[in-house]
Amino acid sequence: MVAGPVAPGTGWPGDPAGPRTPVAASPADVRDLAAGAASLEELSARQSVCRACPRLVAWREHVAEVRRKSYQHEQYWGRPIPGWGDPAPAIFIVGLAPAAHGGNRTGRIFTGDRSGDFLFASLYRCGLASQPDSVSAADGQRLIGTRMGAAVRCAPPDNMPAPGERDTCAPWLAAELRLVAPTLRAVVCLGGFAWQALWPGLAAAGYELPRPRPRFGHGAEVELRPAHNGRPPVLLLGCYHPSQQNTFTGRVTGEMLDAIFSRAQAISRGASQPG
Repeated sequence: MVAGPVAPGTGWPGDPAGPRTPVAASPADVRDLAAGAASLEELSARQSVCRACPRLVAWREHVAEVRRKSYQHEQYWGRPIPGWGDPAPAIFIVGLAPAAHGGNRTGRIFTGDRSGDFLFASLYRCGLASQPDSVSAADGQRLIGTRMGAAVRCAPPDNMPAPGERDTCAPWLAAELRLVAPTLRAVVCLGGFAWQALWPGLAAAGYELPRPRPRFGHGAEVELRPAHNGRPPVLLLGCYHPSQQNTFTGRVTGEMLDAIFSRAQAISRGASQPG
């Protein structure tokens, strides 16, 4: 099996990029390429080849080269993880960053690790995913009225991006929010890092931000109104991250996740209103 990251356009399932996809090599490149993406397809392709953060590039490619012993027979994706899911979502889920041997291995967010197992089981129970688990980019999984993205698109060392890496990656998230805004009704933030990282993207996508900025908490709700008329308000929901530590200790349970996603689904269907 070939070690190391997957080259764009070489047949990986769902790879949005090709050999001619422009590559961001600096924060300025990220800003320009994100702002210039006219569609989710174009944005996802550009996200998936970004090389703007040297530390993250080195780490994700090192992991893809060395690989965990239990995955030595697999090739790792080893690139940034683009947004994935419904192209016209009512619900957008934002996480922290891909796991080194999860998304960085499979090429799809929350796929191939324990956190993803816990998350997709809840999404399936709530009617937001077509299957109860997500194991690979070729498993046929499909999100229903829902899309996922991350505050940082590359797997970071120790699962913790640096503030500068978060800021460099922010335009990718802002552009994704801008492109899904016409259909968006609810945003679910998985963890405090994603909650904090989301605010600049919401402002860039045309939403009025409350002052003072609301604090993160599980079940926290904030109504976000567009700065310009013509779009409905969006409900921002806080949710504890389904990390192994949180799920093993009972800080977050399946029932807690189900309640959050059921609330988001009710908003997306107009069964209940924000506020």
